[in-house]
Amino acid sequence: MAFGTVPVRAGEPILPKWWRTIDKWALGAVMMLFGLGMLLGLAASVPLAERNGLEPFYYVKRQAVFGTLALVVMFAMSMLDPKQIRRIGVIGFAGAFIAVMLLPVLGTDFGKGAVRWYSFGFASIQPSEFLKPGFVIISAWFMAAAHEVGGPKGRLYSFLLMAIIVVALALQPDFGQASLVLFAWSVMYFISGAPIALLTGIGAMTVAGGFFAYNFSEHFARRINGFLSTEVDPRTQIGYATNAIQEGGFFGVGVGQGSVKWSLPDAHTDFIIAVAAEEYGLILVLCIIALYATVVIRSLLRLMRERDPFTRLAGAGLACAFGVQAIINMGVAVRLLPAKGMTLPFVSYGGSSVIASGIAVGMLLALTRTRPQGQISDILARRGR
Repeated sequence: MAFGTVPVRAGEPILPKWWRTIDKWALGAVMMLFGLGMLLGLAASVPLAERNGLEPFYYVKRQAVFGTLALVVMFAMSMLDPKQIRRIGVIGFAGAFIAVMLLPVLGTDFGKGAVRWYSFGFASIQPSEFLKPGFVIISAWFMAAAHEVGGPKGRLYSFLLMAIIVVALALQPDFGQASLVLFAWSVMYFISGAPIALLTGIGAMTVAGGFFAYNFSEHFARRINGFLSTEVDPRTQIGYATNAIQEGGFFGVGVGQGSVKWSLPDAHTDFIIAVAAEEYGLILVLCIIALYATVVIRSLLRLMRERDPFTRLAGAGLACAFGVQAIINMGVAVRLLPAKGMTLPFVSYGGSSVIASGIAVGMLLALTRTRPQGQISDILARRGR
């Protein structure tokens, strides 16, 4: 029996089989992140509800509904096999791609200067959040097909698709999501065997694109100038977040005693880590980082034993995109990165964000489940037919 396989039990019910093969550490880390998100939402969203004339826990209740739906989707996705994940990913990508393309015509910016959402009055949807997992799946499918004898030029197709998506997101403008798509594609492209010289060339093109955006996009230039400035305006969101993190210190100022949530407009979304740092201190922030690291590292370690190219590529892309989104969010809060308007997966408030995270992590858990893989010689023999 090959290394990393599990015995097949004939007639085993789906739930016991799912529980036996799932990565319980990664699953537990995700559940803890969701719980921490609800805890921080109790602190961060109450001031916003008060400013909007709503009941104190209005946003907490909405997040509980969104989160419950996200967890249901995540558990359902995690029970599927790689072929089913691929089918759902491709169909989901097609729908999200069309939605993103129609944003300039039908979308809204909610006064934030970037057309990223569809507004339905009672709720809004950000289609780029759902585009990411679908893009990872279809790109992994293309790249895996390129490994087959006589297969299509999957790497070229995935590159062209990535370029179209990055340009479409940059025109919104949404440089944060564009950078995530580019990063996930680069990771998969590297794993699939791309030469370093080519990746270096793509990196140079990215730098050139950033230079172009800086000179022709006021939105982009304003954020870069704010990041490079030696002084931080204390009246900006970065200024409030930086001060809150400094005030929190190692153990925090105490539960409910923080003040940044009353002055920071996005305390419940993009800058929720600042609320965590102020009230609970560095201890909680390190715990949150450890939980994200657990999901990513555990997933990559399990994928190292995976022999199916599609599963390996898709899983790596999903894991790295999940981890890098968390790094970007927290990096912005501590001023290591320019502001990008990106949520913290499972922790920040937002229906599109948490449900899309549930889809992505559900796919990742499905792809990293332990399953019989057969001898490597059998796989090579099938490819030679």
